[in-house]
Amino acid sequence: MLEEQTICSDDVTICPHCNQRMKKWRVPDFSTWSADYFYVCFNDSCPYFVKGWEHMEKTMQQHTSYRHHYDPSRGVCGPLPVYSKTALRGDIIEE
Repeated sequence: MLEEQTICSDDVTICPHCNQRMKKWRVPDFSTWSADYFYVCFNDSCPYFVKGWEHMEKTMQQHTSYRHHYDPSRGVCGPLPVYSKTALRGDIIEE
């Protein structure tokens, strides 16, 4: 399993892997996460997301990747698993 990172960029709404502004994303109602929302990098060219496919295939034998996220309720950054480029996009909160 991927471990959460605790090192975030100075501006937690900027992805440290691609320097793109992350989007506010609604956490599912019945999840075990304590936050109502995360900030998630939805840049499909982000190296973290792009390299994640190969890493997960090699280490977990899973066709998945992950996107960088920041959880404001806990103050931590880390991977958020995804199964496709379009996964999670339906819950982006436009600001």
